[in-house]
Amino acid sequence: MAYQALYRVWRPQTFFDVVGQEHVTKTLQNALLQQKISHAYLFSGPRGTGKTSAAKILAKAINCEQAPVSEPCNQCPSCLGITNGTIPDVLEFDAASNSRVEEMRDVLDKVRFAPTAVKYKVYIIDEVHMLSISAFNALLKTLEEPPKHVIFILATTEPHKIPLTIISRCQRFDFRRITADSIVGRMKLIADESGIDCDERALQMIARAAEGGMRDALSLLDQAISYSQERVTLEDALTVTGAVSQGFLNKMARAIKEKDVVSGLESLDELLFHGKDPARFIEDLILFYRDMLLYKAAPKLEESLERVMLDDDFRQMAEEVPIEEIYQLIDLLNKTQQDMRWTNHPRIFLEVAIVKLCQLEARQPVQLQSGAMEPLLAKIEQLEHELQQLKTSGVSQAAHEPAPQPQKSAHRSSRNTFQPQVGKINEVLKQATKSDLSVVKANWGEMRGGLLKSHAALLNEAEPVAASAAAIIIKFKHEMICQMAMNRNDFLEAVTASLLKLTSKHFLLLGVPEEQWLSIREEFLHNNQQSEDGTPSESAREEEPHIAEAKKLFGAEFVEIID
Repeated sequence: MAYQALYRVWRPQTFFDVVGQEHVTKTLQNALLQQKISHAYLFSGPRGTGKTSAAKILAKAINCEQAPVSEPCNQCPSCLGITNGTIPDVLEFDAASNSRVEEMRDVLDKVRFAPTAVKYKVYIIDEVHMLSISAFNALLKTLEEPPKHVIFILATTEPHKIPLTIISRCQRFDFRRITADSIVGRMKLIADESGIDCDERALQMIARAAEGGMRDALSLLDQAISYSQERVTLEDALTVTGAVSQGFLNKMARAIKEKDVVSGLESLDELLFHGKDPARFIEDLILFYRDMLLYKAAPKLEESLERVMLDDDFRQMAEEVPIEEIYQLIDLLNKTQQDMRWTNHPRIFLEVAIVKLCQLEARQPVQLQSGAMEPLLAKIEQLEHELQQLKTSGVSQAAHEPAPQPQKSAHRSSRNTFQPQVGKINEVLKQATKSDLSVVKANWGEMRGGLLKSHAALLNEAEPVAASAAAIIIKFKHEMICQMAMNRNDFLEAVTASLLKLTSKHFLLLGVPEEQWLSIREEFLHNNQQSEDGTPSESAREEEPHIAEAKKLFGAEFVEIID
């Protein structure tokens, strides 16, 4: 094959060619000049950002005949041999296809032998996170006590999968995503050197579609060059990347702004007719409004825009659409995108979303006119008058009533004591069943795990002790915690909503401190053993079979039920 892909032809051969990773290349160059070379390096970062290329450049610079140098000369036999892959002392090992411990041991067995052609043996292990645990253990022993002539360079896209014992023995360098401007600059250089005529807007579209990866950008550029005729245009880039043109997005946004449902649906039908992916279109539309929001908030941060280019139509649209409406549009589009992932008919969801967007009414803050204030003021004055009358009648009535008993005043003075809703608790106990309580207890842990930390903390020493089909009694160990929980509406709503999601039942929550629960339960059991006519009550009939059998054998007076 005479032809090679652009990313192979233009693979960086010096640190200067590694785009967008100056924080890594500068550190490595200083270490080379000062001859402070580590025995192991870890290069981590997204795909296509130059990890393996930097590893090979480092291997050449270490073994260059003119060392110490900050850049390999690429002229001496060592540099040329490493570039061509003809020097066996520099080994590039693919852990993705050789993940077993046998392959790793086969490589490590040769570590102790001295290099034959260059000064240092360099082992470049790509996708090192794919190694098995046994292979990592074999590698760890060598990293602990490596020979002086061996250097390991580990490259990975998922450093969190590497054992910490391996990471702690390496110098770690994190490669970051390359900015769109840096990718465009590199592609311009390649296009000029290759004699390829490219539209700058096409390069910008390719750079943003690459999502920070230089290899992805060069692959898309290679594909666009093959698709184009004499010049790579914006339309060629849109076709190759599958993205939607800026003009179409402006047209769709205009239809949404003007509430033109017909125009919006016609544009969508035209888009899908040309083979565009509905999922890709809705993603582009979300990014379009995201860029519009960022442009309105910070117009000078053009580099932060991911999808749009600042043309006149976009600037005019951004001035006309208020920020509150952009929030609503993004929320609706995001919800539609989530729904489209779980359906076999994404087009239907997309069409419904376009109709909703065109019929969306922007939320406006409520502003009362001066005429609307007068009835409210009159109502407030009337309520104040009635309140004053109630206070006056209450004082006159209290003057004729006898003085309260000392016991009652003492009881009223303790206002900080939590008073459980005994009546409602008794009603729940009458209808409570063991199956309802089992359902609640089975989902109790998962419910707590889905709450906020501040809400879950209130349930640390609490547990459900009884439940009916419509309510739950929660026992708290401390009275103060019980009072705090029952007085917080956000806590009650969060617990109720979580249980509704897990059990499909809407429960009423009743809290009771542990001390008061014992007395309430004992009184309930005492009052409900027999009905007024002497026959067993309904709750007595529903007692558990083993309790009834024990009472039958030994007599009810000798059986004590302990919860």
